[in-house]
Amino acid sequence: MINLELPKRLKASANQAHQVAAQIFRPVSRKYDLAEHVYPVELDTMAAMVEGLNDSGQGASGAALGRGDEPKKQAGNVNGGNMASLLNVIETCWGDVGLTLSIPYQGLGNSAIAAVATDEQLERFGKVWASMAITEPSFGSDSAAVTTTAVLDGDEWVLNGEKIFVTAGERSTHVVVWASVDRSKGRAAIKSFVVPRDAPGLSVARLEHKLGIKASDTAVLVLDNCRIPKDNLLGSPEVNVEKGFAGVMQTFDNTRPIVAGMAIGVARAALEELRGVLAEAGVEVSYDVPACNQHAAAAEFLALEADWEAAYLQALRAAWMADNKQPNSLEASISKAKAGRTGTAVTLKAVELAGTYGYSERPLLEKWARDSKILDIFEGTQQIQQLIIARRLLGLSSAELK
Repeated sequence: MINLELPKRLKASANQAHQVAAQIFRPVSRKYDLAEHVYPVELDTMAAMVEGLNDSGQGASGAALGRGDEPKKQAGNVNGGNMASLLNVIETCWGDVGLTLSIPYQGLGNSAIAAVATDEQLERFGKVWASMAITEPSFGSDSAAVTTTAVLDGDEWVLNGEKIFVTAGERSTHVVVWASVDRSKGRAAIKSFVVPRDAPGLSVARLEHKLGIKASDTAVLVLDNCRIPKDNLLGSPEVNVEKGFAGVMQTFDNTRPIVAGMAIGVARAALEELRGVLAEAGVEVSYDVPACNQHAAAAEFLALEADWEAAYLQALRAAWMADNKQPNSLEASISKAKAGRTGTAVTLKAVELAGTYGYSERPLLEKWARDSKILDIFEGTQQIQQLIIARRLLGLSSAELK
């Protein structure tokens, strides 16, 4: 049974993350929203703190997820790196989502390394800053449609292809690239490779201008006969047609609860700001009076808060299951779908209820509404999550339910 009482040590690290959000992120949030593609130099001061969090298995946005020492045999619940990372990312995204995605050495690719790397690879790549390169011009959410290829040439892999919407693609030191080692064998041949940013043949074609998360760079990467060492392929090089590409997909079981946490963090920020706006307007939100007997705006707030609470609990469950070595693919997708939808609903409604003030740039409400939209899209869209959930619940394969 999941225990919703958080341990003191996790509260301490979450409080540290909240201090970063309040003292570093919030003061410069608007600055880097208006200065897209400018590197937030304030993040350099966090390097030592991030390294310390990673060494303790409590990375701010997922670098240490899913790995580390096996939990000690004990009665009750285990709350480890997954839960710590979830709680920390909720706090940092309360400050700013784009800046969270720009934290050095905390890229989404780090979670891929943590999920499928061998112990030797984890030793080599455990402290790099790794972005994740999956999406291509020919596909979005269908990860099995990868066309980028990897051909073994002696002791090196030669990669060719184009990747789009790579978060931190220019700033990261390494990129985890999904590529096929044999396209005739379908999705089973899709593997993930750790590519150094300075590898010959890897280049940044352009940086995207975006609706939100403008503090984070989003790059288009081109791999033109890009050569990397043979042992930079994560996990096993064998193509197991029966297993499919479950190995690389395991990455999402780690990252989807984290993205859910991002949406939960920014939605909480919007709820707190909205409550203050309502209070200034003389609208009292009461938990002792039925919603139907309160001001319409108060009733709306209570509904939003309840939706937020449900998303929060779903994310806790997915992270807890991972820490307790329970398969969480279904729960990871549920948490991502619920939080992604809730984040956009809460932030947009907060703008609406705050009126012209919410639509202006005086508060951060309109920015949070823009930032939250990507959290319902990347790491698998709302529609893809619902499809995955349906397959799991109905016991159907991807071929049987499309």
